Amino acid sequence: MTPSTAVPAHVPTAEDVRAAADRISIHARRTPVLHAQVDGRTLTLKLEHLQLTGAFKLRGALNALLAGPKAGRVITASGGNHGLGVATAARLLGIEAVVYVPETVPDAKARRLEASGAEVVRVGEHYAVAAAAARKYAETTGVRYLHAYDDPFVVAGQGTIGHEIAMDAPDCDTVAVAVGGGGLVAGVRLGCGGRRVVAVEPEGCQSLHAALAAGEPVDAPVDSVAASALGAARVGDVPFAVLRRNPVTPVLVSDAEILAARDRLWEEFRIAAEPAAAVPFAAWLAGRVPGDDPCLVICGANADWRPAD
Repeated sequence: MTPSTAVPAHVPTAEDVRAAADRISIHARRTPVLHAQVDGRTLTLKLEHLQLTGAFKLRGALNALLAGPKAGRVITASGGNHGLGVATAARLLGIEAVVYVPETVPDAKARRLEASGAEVVRVGEHYAVAAAAARKYAETTGVRYLHAYDDPFVVAGQGTIGHEIAMDAPDCDTVAVAVGGGGLVAGVRLGCGGRRVVAVEPEGCQSLHAALAAGEPVDAPVDSVAASALGAARVGDVPFAVLRRNPVTPVLVSDAEILAARDRLWEEFRIAAEPAAAVPFAAWLAGRVPGDDPCLVICGANADWRPAD
C-alpha cells in the first residue's frame, strides 16, 4: 500500500495552541501540577482529571466552539469524555448539544452526559459506529458535527495542556500522554515547547502504532480495558499530520500494567483515575518513559471502579 500524501487543509501549530490558551482561559481550569517521588524516582503529574467534567476534553471543545463557525446547535460522537466536554462547553456558551455514544459507554459517563443537559443517543458497540451515525445525522440536518479529535481547533485546544506544563513545570524534560485518536498527543507536542513527548497506547488499541507503521492512518483493532476512552480505531488525519512534522516516541503498555498503575495512583496519591488516565503512569512504572524529570498527564477520572483485590 502506498502511504497517503494528503494533508488536511489546516494543520495546527504552536501559535494555534497559544491562541487557544488565551481563548479558553475564562472558561477552563488551569489544572495544577504535582511534583513527587515514587520508588525513589522523580516525576511530575499534570492533574487534568481536576478539569471541569473530570477530563481534558473540555479544552478542545471550548476552543472549537469559540473559534469555529458560530451555530446554535452542535452534534458529536464520543466514548464519553469528549461528549461531556462538548455538552459542558455548549452549555457554557448557550448552545444545544446532541451526543452520540456507543451502547457500551460506562455508566459513570452516561449518567454525567444525561445530567449535562445534552441529548444522548446510544448507537453501536464501538465509538466508530456511534461516530458514523452522528455524522450521518449531522449531514442530514445540516447541523455542525464536531469531531472528537480530527479537528484542528480541537487539537489546538488539547495542546493547552502542554502549554501549561511548559509554563508551570519548566524543568520537566519529557511529557507522557495517553493516545486514542491522537488529538491530545498532537496538541501536547505542539504546546510543550519542544520537550520530548512519549505517546503511550494500550497493546489492544494501537491506532498510532498502526499509522506509523503504514505511513498513514489505518484501521486498527480495539480491545483494551481503556477502550472506552482510547478506543479510536483510527488515528485522525489532523493529529497524524502534526505528528509527521513533530515526531513523538511511541510506547505500548498491557492491560495488566494499566490496571496496576491505576491502583497505584490511588495508593500513592488518592487519585481515582479511569484506566486511560493511568496509561502514562503504567509506562513510567515499567521504565518506558525516558527523562530525568518527566511529566505524566493524568487525563481523566470518569469511571466507577475500586482497587483490585
